[in-house]
Amino acid sequence: MRKTIVCFVLSIVLMSACSSVDCPVENVVATYYGLYKSDGTPDTLTDTLTIYTTMMSGADSVVLNRAVGISSFSLPISYTNEGDTFIFIRYNDYLTAYDSVVIVKDNVAHFESADCQISYFHNIRSVYWTPGAIDSIVVETPFVDYDSSKEHFRIYFKDEM
Repeated sequence: MRKTIVCFVLSIVLMSACSSVDCPVENVVATYYGLYKSDGTPDTLTDTLTIYTTMMSGADSVVLNRAVGISSFSLPISYTNEGDTFIFIRYNDYLTAYDSVVIVKDNVAHFESADCQISYFHNIRSVYWTPGAIDSIVVETPFVDYDSSKEHFRIYFKDEM
């Protein structure tokens, strides 16, 4: 009888140890952008910036709305599309400038555990933009994962729109 109880308790302990789910709590995969002047020093946006993208459903979605006074921001990245397109609208009291930014990427399935949802990490292959208000974009860190401390892109806006 005692042996049966010990086996029962031991099996309960082992089963509970194997079923503990260790899924990450902070599992947001996004791209992070820093704004820079042409000399490489960080810049603070004095104009207003709005960014939108087209969702899988075909509907437009604003992902950054009327930001001003910022030096960095983050944008969502699609899970399985081969690329993402963002429309940057920079405006002040006198002018409005439009830029299309296309990010081409490879998607990498990431499994934490069979109990956790699948995540997708990304390898940035290239970035293209139209020369409206943006002078250039540099890929700083091409691998996109959960780490929000990494700056993926450096955006250099033109001094004059």
